Amino acid sequence: MLNTGSTAFMLVAASLVMLMTPGLAFFYGGLVGRKNVLAIMIQSFISLCWTTVIWFVVGYSLCFSGGEGGIIGNLNMAFMNGINLNTMFPGNHEIPLFVFAAYQMMFAIITPALITGAFANRVRFPAYMLFLTLWLLCVYFPLVHMVWGGGLLAKWGVLDFAGGIVVHASAGMAALASVFYVGKRNVIERGPHSIPLVALGTGLLWFGWYGFNAGSECRVDAITAQAFINTDVAASFAGMTWLFLAWILEKKPKFIGLLTGSVAGLATITPAAGYVTLGNAVVIGISAGIICYFAVALKNKLKWDDALDVWGVHGVGGSIGIIMLGLFATKAVNPSVNIEGWLVGGSSTFFLTQILSMLLVCTYCFLFTLGMLHVINLITPVKVTKEEEIAGLDNSLHGEIAYEQD
Repeated sequence: MLNTGSTAFMLVAASLVMLMTPGLAFFYGGLVGRKNVLAIMIQSFISLCWTTVIWFVVGYSLCFSGGEGGIIGNLNMAFMNGINLNTMFPGNHEIPLFVFAAYQMMFAIITPALITGAFANRVRFPAYMLFLTLWLLCVYFPLVHMVWGGGLLAKWGVLDFAGGIVVHASAGMAALASVFYVGKRNVIERGPHSIPLVALGTGLLWFGWYGFNAGSECRVDAITAQAFINTDVAASFAGMTWLFLAWILEKKPKFIGLLTGSVAGLATITPAAGYVTLGNAVVIGISAGIICYFAVALKNKLKWDDALDVWGVHGVGGSIGIIMLGLFATKAVNPSVNIEGWLVGGSSTFFLTQILSMLLVCTYCFLFTLGMLHVINLITPVKVTKEEEIAGLDNSLHGEIAYEQD
């Protein structure tokens, strides 16, 4: 029976998740140089439009139709076939299915947009359009079906409350593969051109993340509240941990560090938000701040040109969250799953299943993305020319500029 409270909440949650993609555009836009702001921002905004088209045509159907235990769904619900205003979401029969479809669409929009920060200033727009299309069809949609659509990983007993495997680990590993493929930038920028723009983006991402995590309960109940508070606490502890580490090791408390650490905490708590206690959310946040900080330091030492630290923040953060879920999940928080994490009295089986699934997904996302980029390059060049990079992608690719040049 329709629950108007849950329906209203889910419409707000979907709106919050939608806001995260413009927030990501501001976050990434502030981190790049003045000549490349629009080029990175359009990659987020184009996902708002193009992913919506793909989702309507085949995406929702490929994610949430088909039999149990499979890898990807079928086309029975292509073009939203069979869904009308009176069709209820079968997961709880409290909200219209259209609302659930819209909410999940917002996840599909932001996930490939996360990857763009890794290859900032180096990829041509036609290649990115193909990248976006193929990655959704061959990576994101199968992962959603396997984890949230009753597919293979769900049958194994894998849990992922709001996207540690489906969103962050997959995007992070695709980002790393992209970095290896496109290579280093010819023009190394002096640093973020606008830290205030990064702060604005972080605020929008953090605000939207409440819809991302709390909304994943798909109704309003105690678990919704638990996911909400866990999200805020983990982000705050991760941000402070990163800030203090930078203060100690780099001798100054850096604003970018505080912002990046907060995003790392948000990514890390995502898979566990509705399954762990508030105390363990603190542990997850601190762990995210420490491990993601040193993952970024390792990336810098190895000279991987992940321009905006997508792998270190989202890839590593999402993977840590999946592992922590295997340690701390408890039915005392979420009685809908009869599973306990290894450190709260459960067996090691669930913990090992989480690790195995994370490793399999990360391996597939990395290898497929690497191969996909090679195929795309046969169709249209992936990399910009050195001359285009020197001139800046805003003008050379899009014929627009964000700022008048002095």
